[in-house]
Amino acid sequence: MTWKNDSGLAHNVVVVTGAAGAIGGAVCRALAECGAIVAGVDRPETGLSAAMAALSGEGHIAVEADISDISSHQAIIDDAKTAGIIVGLAHVAAIILRNEDLFDITEAEWDLQFDVNLKATFFFDRAVAKEFLNQGTPGSIVNFASQGWWTGGIGSSIPYSASKGGVVSLTRGLAKSLAGQEIRVNAVSPGGVDTPMMRDGLSEEARDAFISSVPLGRLASPDELAGAVLFLLSDSSSFVTGTVLNVSGGQLIY
Repeated sequence: MTWKNDSGLAHNVVVVTGAAGAIGGAVCRALAECGAIVAGVDRPETGLSAAMAALSGEGHIAVEADISDISSHQAIIDDAKTAGIIVGLAHVAAIILRNEDLFDITEAEWDLQFDVNLKATFFFDRAVAKEFLNQGTPGSIVNFASQGWWTGGIGSSIPYSASKGGVVSLTRGLAKSLAGQEIRVNAVSPGGVDTPMMRDGLSEEARDAFISSVPLGRLASPDELAGAVLFLLSDSSSFVTGTVLNVSGGQLIY
């Protein structure tokens, strides 16, 4: 795909968490092609520096950090703003842990998924919103939910789905709370995307059964999620806030 939507993004900084992952990487590449300066955030030893160096354009920076460490959030933002004015956040970072059985889920596994997927999302969103206010500029935040927020997931994916339901709730709450300060907060809700996260822990039979339930008959490519993120980050969606954009190939229609 090629990207043309640079409305409000060109020459400005967008922070992307999970930037070394499949979807996060696609979002970074799309933003760079639109002329944005990308501040990519991911854990050390994920290949983040190489991913940022490969982006088109100049000025992109790699910020190695664990987003679940709330105490690191201000330092991440301080690093990002050395590259310029921050106008957006794509909060892609997430984790899913799969077990064979619902009754095998441990408290530690529950806590880890909620710490990364929900708690870190709220506190990092809030920290970025505060930076928008400090700058005196509008801003756009895009969180990542999952169609599991609506379906509830199944069996061992219930903690992940529950955490993503929380992401939808906090997205709507932040959107209402921050609208008066010209800060928009939306979420993208992917269906099945062809990523290592999607394939990890799923048998070929389970994956084929999942694909058969998608009206478009396939998994999405990470690039197909990037387009939705670009729309919500850019001025093209300037009157859109508090929405959950479903990108599931028709699998989830509500």
